[in-house]
Amino acid sequence: MGIEAAVWGELVGQSSAVKVLAAAADAAHRLDGAARSAMTHAWLITGPPGSGRSNAARAFAAALMCAEGGCGECLDCRTTLSGAHPDVTVVATEMLSIGVDQMREVITKASMSPTTGAWQIIVVEDADRITDQGADALLKSLEEPPPSTVWILCAPTPDDVIVTIRSRTRKVALRTPMDRDVAALLVRRDGIDETMAAHAARAAQGHIGRARGLARSEEAREERRRIMQVPGLLTSVGACLRTAEALVAMATADAERRTGELDARELAELKEALGFGTKGTRPKQAQAALKDLEDKQKARVKRLQRDALDRVLTELTTWYRDVLSIQLGVVDAVDDDTIAAIGLINAGMRERIRQAAECSTPEQTIAKVDALLEARTALEHSVAPLLAMEALLIRLGGFAVVC
Repeated sequence: MGIEAAVWGELVGQSSAVKVLAAAADAAHRLDGAARSAMTHAWLITGPPGSGRSNAARAFAAALMCAEGGCGECLDCRTTLSGAHPDVTVVATEMLSIGVDQMREVITKASMSPTTGAWQIIVVEDADRITDQGADALLKSLEEPPPSTVWILCAPTPDDVIVTIRSRTRKVALRTPMDRDVAALLVRRDGIDETMAAHAARAAQGHIGRARGLARSEEAREERRRIMQVPGLLTSVGACLRTAEALVAMATADAERRTGELDARELAELKEALGFGTKGTRPKQAQAALKDLEDKQKARVKRLQRDALDRVLTELTTWYRDVLSIQLGVVDAVDDDTIAAIGLINAGMRERIRQAAECSTPEQTIAKVDALLEARTALEHSVAPLLAMEALLIRLGGFAVVC
């Protein structure tokens, strides 16, 4: 079935990558040894956030499992895409990293023979989060893989994966989808109105999941509008500090809202397993287990908080990109709003953007974009969120930092 297979349908604008993966799946289904050997046992799928790395990995796994090369309708395809196939293990984390203990569990699974098909497939959606010790454990499995095991690792870039790991994989790179392709997917798959789909696709800048969220949620659109007000609020150092505090509070509330029900359910299940409330219970012996769960839940909130702040940085970057575009004359202050136009991302804020462009220089705008990139790096290296955001907004406001 190859590149036309149904499982590839949601990989927007990724024809080159799909061609490579589909060809490998086709080769894997042939009976002769020469063709089967064309199927590499370890893959690294890279691409910017929202480009569809996880979707590509699952589609590839389905194409390998499906007798038709990825029909999208059979039991193998449906269970693989949904994460329920017994021979396809998907490793994703809500924590800050994937440690050695988790990797050892996965490696044990990878060493087993398939139960229903020809392959035992391990998809690691966050390979960039594997710790050094976890990578050391994985390395042996990559160097001496069982003949029926396929590893599919996903990461933003090859450089995000430890060199000893990436050197043993075949790399497939995804690109940022075009706005019009993302909008077409939202209309076709989700039934979104064309105008709303075009607006969401442009605002999301190729991030398919973000575009879908903006198109379907007024709350998400309102949050974005609040973030885009930030540049106009930075009128003093005090205003910068207050705004930073508000952004961190918003990110924390978002993270806690998303995890609240899950945390409560996990705690209730653990207490039931430990026998709390039953005769003969010795709760003091269970404190270590409760403390371990608490630590994991705190790490999950921290990860989601950081992700929320990363969305803030991404949205602010679109503002300064628009300002710089006008300053450099790349786009006119009066621009075409259609999806096909190469113009302002935030076309509805054109007048504010034009005023900001007139009040600063391209050099100053580039410095602010650099500040956003440095703030992202700081958050990735576990700098306290409030400190990172305060330093960022003071720089965006143009105020000198006194040492």
